Amino acid sequence: MAMRGRRPGARADGRRRYAGRLGAYAGAVRRRLPEGALGPAPALLALAVTWIVFQGLNDNFLSPRNLSVLSVDIVGTGMIAVGIVFVLLIGEIDLSVGSLAGLAGAVFAALNVNLGMPEWLAVIIAVICGTAAGAVHGFSFAKIGVPAFVVTLAGLLAWNGLMLILLGTETSINFSENGLVATLTSRYFGSPGVTYGLAALATAAYLLTSYRERRRRGAAGMPYRPTGEIWARTALLAVAASAAVYVLGRFEGLPLALLIFLGVLVVSDLFLRRTPYGRQVLALGGGEEAARRAGVDVTRVRISVFMVSGTLAAVGGLFVASRLTSASQVPGSGMLLINAIAAAVIGGTSLFGGRGSTWSALLGVLIIQSIASGMALLGLDPPVQFMITGGVLYTAVVFDALARRAAETRGPD
Repeated sequence: MAMRGRRPGARADGRRRYAGRLGAYAGAVRRRLPEGALGPAPALLALAVTWIVFQGLNDNFLSPRNLSVLSVDIVGTGMIAVGIVFVLLIGEIDLSVGSLAGLAGAVFAALNVNLGMPEWLAVIIAVICGTAAGAVHGFSFAKIGVPAFVVTLAGLLAWNGLMLILLGTETSINFSENGLVATLTSRYFGSPGVTYGLAALATAAYLLTSYRERRRRGAAGMPYRPTGEIWARTALLAVAASAAVYVLGRFEGLPLALLIFLGVLVVSDLFLRRTPYGRQVLALGGGEEAARRAGVDVTRVRISVFMVSGTLAAVGGLFVASRLTSASQVPGSGMLLINAIAAAVIGGTSLFGGRGSTWSALLGVLIIQSIASGMALLGLDPPVQFMITGGVLYTAVVFDALARRAAETRGPD
């Protein structure tokens, strides 16, 4: 009876095919590296290295308690960084976000505590103030022609002064620890049914969205992701979400602040990638004249991104105030501004416009806040933290500049 077996040389053929696939992936990385098109990979690698180093130096770094505190601490700065991403995508900068964050907290506290206004109404007015300030910056830049650096630097000073006036001589206003704003960072969901249900819902939503995108691109004759890659990404998301829920559940549960932040990231990412407005923002970052010829209303887009930045700066300021249960001078001190811009850039958003995503704000702020948390656990002085954060930021900017120069030298395909 004849024995059925593997064809001679089949194993060698398999090894050659496997080696060929590895070579193809390596070639893709080499092609993308000079263009800065590796996506979130460098930021993810930096975050992994940061966590490994600090966990090796202190066993409490990756403890459920510390990670839970970290997940709430990133929200205020992260919200502001998302707004910064919109401005950076068109190749501009907003230096007023720290002062606007402090002003939003001061407006809320002054209206609610000093004047007795309901919290929900005070919150709405505080956010509208951020939007209005952003509109002023955008109008001055887009219509009058004042450089964005100058007009937002003036805003930094003016809004910081207004914040100090509202805070008064005591320099801070405490508000209720049980109120609406305080609950933003003090509320946790501890039920496993709720937390794991949310993780499963997010995973299912990603899978359905990916398949819908695949069908849409296929119908339009555009490249689309293979089914295997979609399932692999979904599996990774499921593992990450379940692990996060498990670890956070071992302390107090899933923070409301983190859920809100993730929701803002998802909505803003869809807004940038799936809407005509988002494509106009990215087109403007790629070149003003080309965007204008493509029919983009440059003035409207420029004003709008500063309004988005001002709005999210105000929202972030309310989360910072919630963490402190008071409105104070802390947001306007300058560190919040520096950390927000650094988070956007470290996460992968280009300073030169046209490249980046709102998810870069999450990765960048995780790196910055992880450094701060690790330094605190090690008992190191703040100056050391500043030096390390500055070094990380410098590395990210150098990489961005080299990638841009390489892309310009390479030219269009």
